[in-house]
Amino acid sequence: MSFQPVIVGTGLVGWQFLKSTQESQREVFEAGAQLQRDTEYFAENIGSIQTAEDLVSDLRLRRVALGAFGLQEDINNKFFIQKILEEGTSEPTALANRMADERYKSLTNAFSFDSPLGPRTSLSKFSEEILSRYRAQEFEIAVGNQDENLRLSLNFERNLPEITEEGTTADTQWLRVMGTAPLRKVFETALGLPSSFAQIDLDKQMEVLREKSQSRFGASEIADLAEPEVMEKVIQSFLLQSQIQEFSATSSSQVAVTLLAQIPRTSLFG
Repeated sequence: MSFQPVIVGTGLVGWQFLKSTQESQREVFEAGAQLQRDTEYFAENIGSIQTAEDLVSDLRLRRVALGAFGLQEDINNKFFIQKILEEGTSEPTALANRMADERYKSLTNAFSFDSPLGPRTSLSKFSEEILSRYRAQEFEIAVGNQDENLRLSLNFERNLPEITEEGTTADTQWLRVMGTAPLRKVFETALGLPSSFAQIDLDKQMEVLREKSQSRFGASEIADLAEPEVMEKVIQSFLLQSQIQEFSATSSSQVAVTLLAQIPRTSLFG
């Protein structure tokens, strides 16, 4: 049986414990036999992959490639993934550019099968670039099996700075966040936004996110929100709001059950 991360407590208590033990826990987790086999196989074979079809035809390579970008659920969607990878992102009409989920674009850009210079798979640092993401994602999944909010917090802490490193505009960075479901979930929860928020105009969503982030965290752009101390504020707010929501839902259920129990059986069944 593979090592499962140790989680003590929930919310901020669980987060603080996880942060203080994360380095040692990840070392043990990454030493697991299955993870070792997957990473060694990928490192040994990815350099020979020259086409999207080559990649998706190999289950073990496909599992690592998709897992590195949090797209594990697409493991059996071979032709869909092949099409996304083959089309690339250079054309506005490319499938990856039409997907609301930005992770598909990140996957496509990482491999660059559409590049006239050839894919990035043969680059010396490529395998470790992907494997670093894969190891982190696998650890986060293991954490999420016990506490999904802690998984989202780890993912947020890892992925938000990556967006700022791409050299894109401030608006594009916000669009990347809004198009990446796990990041969006953290922001919306941390800022107390309703579930209907995603239904309003995109420009208005960005405006609201900026205004509320400035008011709550003292920063309105992703470049500033990705600073470690500000990210920690966002994560703490996310965890607190999540606990409040869970407490409210539990309390409402308990009230309903209590009221139902007080209704005479004759009222219920006639």
